[in-house]
Order: sequence, then structure tokens, then C-alpha cells
Amino acid sequence: MRNEIARGMKDAIPICAGYLAVGFTFGMAAVATGATAGGAALISFTNLTSAGQFAGLTVIAAAAPYFEMALTQLVINLRYALMSLSLSQKLEPSITRVERCIIAFSITDEAFALVSTQDGRVGKHYIYGIMSVCIASWTSGTFFGAVASSALPEAVSSALGIAIYGMFLAIIIPPAKREKSITAVILIAVILSSVLRWVPVLDQISPGFAIIICTMIASAAGAVIHPIKEEELYS
Repeated sequence: MRNEIARGMKDAIPICAGYLAVGFTFGMAAVATGATAGGAALISFTNLTSAGQFAGLTVIAAAAPYFEMALTQLVINLRYALMSLSLSQKLEPSITRVERCIIAFSITDEAFALVSTQDGRVGKHYIYGIMSVCIASWTSGTFFGAVASSALPEAVSSALGIAIYGMFLAIIIPPAKREKSITAVILIAVILSSVLRWVPVLDQISPGFAIIICTMIASAAGAVIHPIKEEELYS
């Protein structure tokens, strides 16, 4: 158990570095909208969704109704439902329903990518190790960013947002080098994302739905390009 938790924490170190930087930026943005350092940290501790939290700040700043906030978060974060369903197929059968709910709470884009690239079944203790690092780094990064919001110039805080892209690259490049099918899926997702971002009319699709469309089509394409038998997946 301890070895698995330690392994999960070690594997999550690259995620930690990115979360500290992006969480720092969120903390500064939260304070700019009137939140306290404690309030900003509480948001990060209970949400764990960078895109949803940044969008939520905009809704809060506009004094929009709760319904608009709920709908915005549903659209942006619906991808986590897809991730949780996919990840449930990788979990060991002994993991209980309550434990699965706890794991689902901690699922982020980076944690999902990390767990999905593991061979065979994944145990709960390994994921708990990832959870502890992700939650701690995201929450503490937010808190320190909120506290230091008055000390750094705006240009510096904006530049910190680039760190999250480096974090994504660090996660997807190693498995892409090993498997051409993963490379193909990544390229399909990139092309779809570009089309939904730059093609007229399609660029009106909300970011949340765009992510869901890219995820579903790229995943389906991956299943067709490189189907994996169940005995191979769990061997």
C-alpha cells in the first residue's frame, strides 16, 4: 500500500509543478474579483478544475444568477463524466462504489492521462497518491497566488499560465513515442480542436462542448485504429 501511494505521488510530480504555477495564477485572479485568500483556496480544494474555476470567476464578477453558473460549469466540466466512465474500466474490481466516487472527485485532465497510460488494472492506493499531490499543489498554489497577488506585476502572472501547456506535453509525449496509435489520436484531437476554434460557424461552439466533441471523436477513432482486446488491457 505504501509503495503504491509513493509511486503515485512520484508520478504526479510533473503535474504538481504545473498545478502550482497555474493555481498561483488562479489565486491572483480570484483576489482580483474580490475573493479572499482563504475563499480562493477553498474554491480550488472543492473544485479541482482550472478551466471551470476561471470561467466561474467571470460569472461571479458579472453577478450572474446561480442557474447560469450551474450551466456554465456543466458545459465546461462535462468531460469529467466521460473521463470517469472511461477510467472506471481500468480500476481493480475490489474498489468499492464509495471509493470510486472519491476517485471520481479527484479526476482532472492530467490525472486521467496519467492513470490511463498505466498498464493493466490500477489500484486505489496508486490513485490516492496522485490525488494527494494534485489536491495539495493546486490548493496551495492558489493560496500563495492569492496572498502574493499584490506583489507581482500583471505580465508575470499572465506568463505563469503557459506552464499548463508544458505540463500537458510532458504527459502525452512519452506514451506517444511508444505507440503510433496514441500519436494518431493526439493528432486527430489537435485537428478537431483547430477546426472548432478557427472555422466560421463552428467557432461559435462553446469550449466545453468543443472539448467533449474532440474527446468522443478522437476516442472513437482510436478504438477503430487500434482496438484492444479486454484480455490485453488487463493482462
